[in-house]
Amino acid sequence: MANVTELIGQSVWDANGVWVGHVVDIRVVRNRGELQQASTVYGLMVSARRGPVLLRLTRDRHGRQSWLSRTLGRVVYAGCTFVPWANVQDYGDGEVHISALRQQLNRA
Repeated sequence: MANVTELIGQSVWDANGVWVGHVVDIRVVRNRGELQQASTVYGLMVSARRGPVLLRLTRDRHGRQSWLSRTLGRVVYAGCTFVPWANVQDYGDGEVHISALRQQLNRA
């Protein structure tokens, strides 16, 4: 994959082959202290109810959100499941396979 944004919309399957949902967002952590500001993928937001849509909530150049963006994010991501990047085994061809079971994942 050339870009992690290609994960948006892919189906997520757990270790037993049970469908978890579609990737609707990617969570990243900024690496500070480096010359180039790089980011590391922290996890995936997965939803079984919503279509594969990325809601680009606005942030300022310092990474802060307004109260409206935070409130809107809580409503949009209610009922979503968070999949830590460490649980992702394989991705590509429109599917993401994880090592955890669906019941072991936390709600966002």
